[in-house]
Amino acid sequence: MSTPSTTAARAEPIRVAIAGLGAIGFTVAQALDRGLPGFTLTAIGVRDRAKAEARLQSLRHPVPLVTIAELEPLADLVIECAPASILCSIAEPVLKAGKKVMILSVGALLTNEHLVELARASGGQIIVPSGALLGLDALLAAAEGEIRSVRMASRKPAQGFAGAPFLEERNIRIEDITEPLRIFSGSPREAAVGFPANMNVAVALSLAGIGPDRTVLEIWADPTITRNTHTIEVEADSASFQMSIANVPSENPKTSRITALSVIATLRKMTAPLRLGT
Repeated sequence: MSTPSTTAARAEPIRVAIAGLGAIGFTVAQALDRGLPGFTLTAIGVRDRAKAEARLQSLRHPVPLVTIAELEPLADLVIECAPASILCSIAEPVLKAGKKVMILSVGALLTNEHLVELARASGGQIIVPSGALLGLDALLAAAEGEIRSVRMASRKPAQGFAGAPFLEERNIRIEDITEPLRIFSGSPREAAVGFPANMNVAVALSLAGIGPDRTVLEIWADPTITRNTHTIEVEADSASFQMSIANVPSENPKTSRITALSVIATLRKMTAPLRLGT
């Protein structure tokens, strides 16, 4: 007769690969290298190998640098920290294999909706962290009832919009403005095309609430501020609430420092014995 072991069996750690090693990807890699319970960093997919190798020298436990196409077999979860233009090449192999992908370029989901269907068909999962936004828990809860309106105003210093297609196509120059200038008014769906590196927060907000076409968005270039600021107003049958967050930019002015921390917090939540929030 066998005797039950007094030592509880431990599950194998979740293998994590990171696609992209910019400001966000490198911060997440450092956190995994220091140790996150239940996870192990197994690979990093990059396009500029030389630059990535220099960054990886600071890690205590170096991992292989591979191409984006080589990530899927090496991981159970791939974290996308790359340009929106290559989202599909990262996510499709992972989802086809029934695995998980954490997406930061959430705006690109609006033009690649087949990824959601692919996840559904294969048993994979797309995870979108809160990123530089706040209040997604409240909005998700309100969406179980009726939401009447969601409005968002985003303000960033001018350099945070460098290279935005919306500005380049219309020859709008904001480098020398001396007062706040509204540069966009419309929907998150439109903004995701015109500002692919800036408006992931607005798309995440819209997907949690009333959708990318009904959510109202304004974008301001503001030389009077140094932080990326988002203000949100929600009217619903369950609650009315207003939220504002002023994020410190990362080394990349288009992204906020808190975005990488949100990824780390999401990972912790996946294996925590106590989960907080919706």
